[in-house]
Amino acid sequence: MALLDLTLLMKDSVRGKRSAVTCQLKCASQCAFGECNTTHNPTFRDIASSALSRRTVLGGSTAALAIGLAGTQGALAAPGKGKGSDNGKGKGKGTKAPNGSKLEFTAIAPVPATVDEFTVPEGFAWHPVIRWGDPLFEDAPEFDWDAQSAEAQKRQFGYNNDYTEIQEIPGTAGKRAVMFVNHEYTNENIMLPATTDAEQALEIGRAAHGLTVVELERKNKNFPYAYVRGGALNRRILLDDEFTLTGPAAGSDLVKTVEDPEGRTVLGTLGNCAGGLTPWGTLVSGEENFHGYFRSAGTSAAEKRYGLRDAATARGWENAYDRYDARNEGYENEVNRFGYIVEVDPFDPTSTPRKHTALGRFKHEGANIIIAEDGRAVAYSGDDEKFDYLYKFVSRDHYVEGDRAHNMTLLENGDLYVARFTGNSPAAEIDGSGQLPADGAFDGTGEWLPLVVDGQSQVPGFTVEEVLVHTRLAADAVGPTKMDRCEDVEPSLHSRRVYVACTNNSDRGTAGRVGADEANPRTQNRDGHIVEIDEQGDQTSTTFAWNLLMVCGDPAQGDQTYFSGFPVDQVSPISCPDNLAFDAVGNLWISTDGAPSGIGYNDGLFRVTLDGDERGRVEQFLSVPVDAETCGPIIRDEDRSAFVSVQHPGEDGEWGAHTSYFPDFDGRGPKPTVVQVLPTKGKN
Repeated sequence: MALLDLTLLMKDSVRGKRSAVTCQLKCASQCAFGECNTTHNPTFRDIASSALSRRTVLGGSTAALAIGLAGTQGALAAPGKGKGSDNGKGKGKGTKAPNGSKLEFTAIAPVPATVDEFTVPEGFAWHPVIRWGDPLFEDAPEFDWDAQSAEAQKRQFGYNNDYTEIQEIPGTAGKRAVMFVNHEYTNENIMLPATTDAEQALEIGRAAHGLTVVELERKNKNFPYAYVRGGALNRRILLDDEFTLTGPAAGSDLVKTVEDPEGRTVLGTLGNCAGGLTPWGTLVSGEENFHGYFRSAGTSAAEKRYGLRDAATARGWENAYDRYDARNEGYENEVNRFGYIVEVDPFDPTSTPRKHTALGRFKHEGANIIIAEDGRAVAYSGDDEKFDYLYKFVSRDHYVEGDRAHNMTLLENGDLYVARFTGNSPAAEIDGSGQLPADGAFDGTGEWLPLVVDGQSQVPGFTVEEVLVHTRLAADAVGPTKMDRCEDVEPSLHSRRVYVACTNNSDRGTAGRVGADEANPRTQNRDGHIVEIDEQGDQTSTTFAWNLLMVCGDPAQGDQTYFSGFPVDQVSPISCPDNLAFDAVGNLWISTDGAPSGIGYNDGLFRVTLDGDERGRVEQFLSVPVDAETCGPIIRDEDRSAFVSVQHPGEDGEWGAHTSYFPDFDGRGPKPTVVQVLPTKGKN
């Protein structure tokens, strides 16, 4: 008998590209119940009343210019395929890398979705850095498939590693580093023997959630990192650990519970997805699909807007802990304490993590921060659900170089905005097929619509606290653009342009749903696209220019694609962009989530040229094993190295019938793992 209740598994309802199991465990099969955003606000003239029957009309102009596109010459070298963890006999060099990057490689061929391998270019090798279950502390037990326990898991690396960041430890000559990883969700049906006691399985699953900080070490840059068992900075942050609420909503009646009558201390963090490294050296992580852990009445506008239902959850935590059932007296607000940006100091194991209400509450994919021209911190964040929105936060206070204590307060107060995009092509030219309009580009202007400015609500009928706790409802009222699942949002420190990964949306243009627009130009958008935003010299501006860098898919399968004019027959096919990163010279890197059930290839990591004659060129660097998602990319091209988190390998298997045995291939089962890829001239 399965340990998780997957009776809500609806394979026919999964019209996107993830497996039905992943949909159930990661986001509680939200698509099967229809989108949460039922407002009708694709354009300003069409603004309707919000779910709270509150209406607003906002003025403003969009005096921004469109971004010019570069030329379209260049060619993709013939792809090659690596052979596993000790593949390749060369020196790790391939085609000349763009912008002078040292990470030269020959793009690999797409790997069929049935292949249980980690594939890298010729001349490179992959190395596990840390696996699910690896002991973090000297007194932590070794992982044992047949003798797992909650107490052991609390001292071991958690499950389904997602966002990953590595910082060198000062004074160690690059030989030691600290790594931060979050753990998004669990799949007990492939983690544990089917005979595991249900209560024990529940507690092991809870202990496998949360966050990890762990030290790394290496001989030099030519050697892979290994994690340090018993490192002084090693830490597991679990579901019973305290987090401090900050910002205007902290202490409000909307976040108080019987266990926290002050409304300022929350236990644990859930559904963490992407994140970002702050300019002051802390890490932020986004609480995304928290709704799948709670049962509630499901009757209020706020509950419906966040996907909460009166139905048993797959994990059944509501049966063991009162706080996961919002129907219980005194716990009605517990769910309002999740859905924020979390900040952690990896260099202080005794510090209390914080949840920042000023950045709003929604299904945060993550947040990424850049210091604006006037010195304020600007954070971009996507709400990862079909037809939801893109947000920007501008801090009230200014960044002070060298004053880390002050800078760690910058996310506690500031202005919050939501984006509206306007295309510059006639509506008739955006027919939902993805065909380019007559001007040769998907582009236009946009506005950042205010939600909170100078500590005051800009949404009539909403207090500041209501805006920040029920952010989706407040945003509905001002008429932003419904996006195709905007996930990771990354500002480039080189160009200062901002890149938005829109992963997919299989329901756009279907009955009762909004149709295509120039920022989301395909109906039933299976493969996703990348938006490029230019704030034009002022990261705090309320207007911007935008264009689509790419419209993803596989041209060889007849998909309607666009790569900024680069020849579509000379790119690596790419689908479902999820996490974004930049290398040292400003090239964009994209990890994908969902390719197997769409274009039929395993997910991977891709490099994209952003400037010059080869703008839009896509090259696949690696491919992850069967059923897995590529997460948390880190590019160290100065070391000719890259890292990825391999999440949910073998997701569609079950105990005794696993579909993946990555990374050990020992016949026992799959383990989510952080992997480093290096040239083979380094030591294996």
